[in-house]
Amino acid sequence: MAFDFKKEYRDLYVPRATPTLIEVPAMSFFAVAGAGNPNSENGSYAEAVGLLYGLSFAVKMAKMGAWQPQGYFDYVVPPLEGLWFGEGTFDGRRIVDKDAFQWVSLIRQPDFVTPEVFSWALEQVAKKKPELNASRAQFVRFAEGTCAQVMHRGPYDDEPATVAALDEFVQDAGYVQDISEPPSTEALMDALDVQGSIPTLRLHHEIYLGDPRRTKPENLKTVVRHPVRQA
Repeated sequence: MAFDFKKEYRDLYVPRATPTLIEVPAMSFFAVAGAGNPNSENGSYAEAVGLLYGLSFAVKMAKMGAWQPQGYFDYVVPPLEGLWFGEGTFDGRRIVDKDAFQWVSLIRQPDFVTPEVFSWALEQVAKKKPELNASRAQFVRFAEGTCAQVMHRGPYDDEPATVAALDEFVQDAGYVQDISEPPSTEALMDALDVQGSIPTLRLHHEIYLGDPRRTKPENLKTVVRHPVRQA
């Protein structure tokens, strides 16, 4: 049976509807940074998501080819994730001009995926899907450390109420939000790729457990995660 990160790490991917604290360990990701409205058809965000899934499935389907990465095991591709910010800090408590959004889209990778495996995946995507700009993608590894998280159910635009409840929990627990003001887009990946340590860059984080193209808005499930520190 294929390894399913969501089932094996339920504390990371299936939080309760009431906020909790969690220690988020080091993980590896394929990542694409960009800017603009995520709802724009054929926009930068849609292209980034297509590229991330193309790379992720290239690695997963290595089992069908003549070569597999060392330590390969069959697995379910983990869900899409996103780090979000705008001009300055962004904590999700208010709806902003979506055209002004900046983001890093991510898909977690198994630990057998190394920079060398990433380079191989880039070559596969460049051959099979030349319409994708593979140069946008990077391989990063970082931890998030102490965070507060909660499951949001419903449309993305309803998240501010969920985030407000998360903020109240954080304060009551004796912590404060630790969301930082991001560097320039060009420096984002260097700020995140800290070889498994906790970066100084800590952002509003969402994990998408439903496909908005196939799921009614009221049925969407989104993990909302905020980095925190003790007050």
